[in-house]
Amino acid sequence: MKSAFTLIELLVVIAIIAILISLLLPAINSAREAARRVQCINKAKQIATAVIAYESAFGRLPASGQVGENDDPGIDFGKYDPKTGTMTSWMVSILPYIEEEALYQQFDPALNVLDLPYQPQAQHVTTYLCPSDSASNRYYEHPELTNSVRFAKGNYAAFVSPFHIDLQVRYPGALGGGRWAADGSKRLGQTLRKVKDGLAKTLMISEVRTRNHSQDQRGVWALPWAGSSQLAFDVHHYPLSGRPYEPWEYTIAGAQLPNNRGFNVDMLYDCPDIENAQFENMPCAEWSDGGSNYYLSAAPRSQHPGGVVAAGMDGHVRFLPDDIDDVLMALLISINDGQNSKIEELTR
Repeated sequence: MKSAFTLIELLVVIAIIAILISLLLPAINSAREAARRVQCINKAKQIATAVIAYESAFGRLPASGQVGENDDPGIDFGKYDPKTGTMTSWMVSILPYIEEEALYQQFDPALNVLDLPYQPQAQHVTTYLCPSDSASNRYYEHPELTNSVRFAKGNYAAFVSPFHIDLQVRYPGALGGGRWAADGSKRLGQTLRKVKDGLAKTLMISEVRTRNHSQDQRGVWALPWAGSSQLAFDVHHYPLSGRPYEPWEYTIAGAQLPNNRGFNVDMLYDCPDIENAQFENMPCAEWSDGGSNYYLSAAPRSQHPGGVVAAGMDGHVRFLPDDIDDVLMALLISINDGQNSKIEELTR
């Protein structure tokens, strides 16, 4: 007589299989994330290499963005306004160096990025996408800020200041600073001789996250805006009137550390659906000219557990933990603090 499974035995087998699957799933997901993280590291390396190639070709780093010249520098020492000029970012400038020459040719340097006939800014660029995020299916189109012109999103941005994005001319990061060409035709990036702290000890780019919201600007690679293609650490300089840069201890609490969820949030031109942004660990606030939210800064962000992938000016790639020392990170973003001994002390 043939034996057969009883109902109880079958249920036990199913339960055992379910337990085994539940034990395996975290390991499988962990392996998948590890593979995605490797891809994100490779993308960061490609972007850093492209910036280095651009500098080799032109003798200058790419300008953080093609913005207008400030008419009243005054105390702000030539305040940087991302919503002026043709509004194209440094990521447009390096397209030929990541094998995107055809896309680059569709950007007319004489036209505002909102007026380009072939809409190149709406195309996703593979090199700018980290597979841990979902930016490949996300777009930005704001009825007021972009006149509903569509922009594709990506996952990398440049450190332009240890202070504020709007103060990057005075307190520059790797792709901050720069000046206007003598004929006023375009903005030029800074030369490597301005990077006095050394290329290996200066952070250049990092990851950013995107939201599945068409009016959230974060990750928009073609715009020189906060959280789009530019990051600033928001640790103020002390004393305010002097240079070189020195982190001010009373502003350390507001540092834009990796995946920052502190009281200082990403300062955007619009922060839509603010409650869900907070729930998604991407807090933000709306910038206001002349109000309490007068500054521009944003944190590097990723979907990797515990930190973000970043690249230095010499092309090396590292992982910045969420709990990195805030003074150390401020000094790594600044290009001219002259405190390499302090960096060495903090990295022991």
